[in-house]
Amino acid sequence: MSRLAGRVALVTGGSRGIGAAVARRLANDGAAVALTYAANADKAEAVAEKIRAEGGHVLVLRADHESPSDPVAAVETVADTFGRLDILVNNAGIYLGGPLGTVPPADVDRILAVNVRAVFLASQAAAEHMTEGGRIVTIGSALSDRVPAEGMTVYAMAKSALVGLTRGLARDLGSRGITATLVHAGLIDTDMNPADGPASSFFSSVPALARYGEPDDVAAMVSYLCGDGARYVTGTALTVDGGFAA
Repeated sequence: MSRLAGRVALVTGGSRGIGAAVARRLANDGAAVALTYAANADKAEAVAEKIRAEGGHVLVLRADHESPSDPVAAVETVADTFGRLDILVNNAGIYLGGPLGTVPPADVDRILAVNVRAVFLASQAAAEHMTEGGRIVTIGSALSDRVPAEGMTVYAMAKSALVGLTRGLARDLGSRGITATLVHAGLIDTDMNPADGPASSFFSSVPALARYGEPDDVAAMVSYLCGDGARYVTGTALTVDGGFAA
């Protein structure tokens, strides 16, 4: 497919799970793709090899999104390497939780740094390189709409902040023809939240479809939002959660 031919995309946290699926999907759609990883270079290279084997063009970058400088540096490297940046997918994130009274301030600072501040900084930097038709897509969470159990407050707080961030970006960038959208992912079978994990029997009972989704389910939505069919979609959240928040 070539629906994104000629475009350049950066996918943060692209070494596994949703990020890896998004990177492969955008490459299959014809975009040149850069992906970041924080710690596991082997997994990132494995994703890159799959993209190359499928005929795609890919760049792998290390970026610690807890650092205020690394997300910006990744954007600048992509723009310098490819001469442009058309699509930013803010996927990198971490999960921290636990009983409310036990969550230390350091965990609050860390989850806000990775899940919120890095998204803002990467988006801010990317917007400087984007022209009309640019896309900023951020991966959120169905926990922004429904928190089904205890111990998720700090994570739900961080993901909920992305709603306001996305709306603000849409207003700031709309006059330039750049869209900003949010994809609320529900129960997706990943390393972070495996379908065979210790709490999977409970969580799989929550969605209307009564099962976990796959990373490709989210990648399909991201692909839509990056294409011409979504040129009039901005400042909103689309949910891929199997009815988790229904």
